[in-house]
Amino acid sequence: MELKGCGTALVTPFRADGEIDEPALRALVSWQITSGIDLLVACGTTGETPTLSSEEWLRVIDIVVDESARRVPVFAGCTHNSTREAVNKTRRASSIAGLSGLLTANPYYNKPTQEGQYQHFRAVAEATHLPVLLYNVPGRTGANLEPNTVARLAEVSNIIGIKESCGSLPQITELLSIVSPDFKVFAGDDNIALAVLGVGGAGLISVTANEIPAEMSQMVRAALNNDWLNARRINRRYYRLMLANFWESNPIPVKCILARMGRITESYRLPMVPPTPGTRARLEKLASELGLLVHAPQEPGDYRMF
Repeated sequence: MELKGCGTALVTPFRADGEIDEPALRALVSWQITSGIDLLVACGTTGETPTLSSEEWLRVIDIVVDESARRVPVFAGCTHNSTREAVNKTRRASSIAGLSGLLTANPYYNKPTQEGQYQHFRAVAEATHLPVLLYNVPGRTGANLEPNTVARLAEVSNIIGIKESCGSLPQITELLSIVSPDFKVFAGDDNIALAVLGVGGAGLISVTANEIPAEMSQMVRAALNNDWLNARRINRRYYRLMLANFWESNPIPVKCILARMGRITESYRLPMVPPTPGTRARLEKLASELGLLVHAPQEPGDYRMF
């Protein structure tokens, strides 16, 4: 499996009653693929996975795999701060026919040492026959996976790469200098994607691609083809949107904008809540300026949270 390009960390659409909106999720997956996206990630941070029951988590993965119909690789978020539970989740997800691989983040809250993280990720990888992408997101988990530890983990046969959301270009550059060129390093932050691609990254796993899959795919593809003029042009146009998606905790802004685009119902699960009125107004203004609001908006305040 040649893994590169632009992937989307999918949101999980909910209905107004708080249940998973399966038709909206299927429509979102189909739109992503026809727009040119190279990879889909179900049940990551952007998918509000901590609020899903284990049955819902599996159901979302099932839907994404089924709707994608092997047109693009699908990776499933598979994270827990207990190694035993992470291994159990890994085994359950690995039984889904057609799933391409797993994405697994640092154990959160525990703040394990580098050796603890090494042993954790190795145990997860050894519990599956599928390819594994590590996910370093210290801003969410409280633990940073250092380059030397990643290099050790890269020796595990089915650990094929990493989504790097450490936010540090020097750390990512160091990592790229010590791992094999076959080890896939994906940018995990939209706002530094071009920089990561410039130092040798394989692609981007994006939040912003939920809203503009065609444009983010074109940007990443241009950079990988050394067409930096076009890559920078797209980045310049949509850079404000990349930042706006983090004006409040992800995925609050991206779900707000997707709802205004008519793609989903604006429904959250606690502890995620709707954006403040001020943030909502700023998001709608920006989305309008970028020409994203092509569908009739909902009435103000037409959102739910559960």
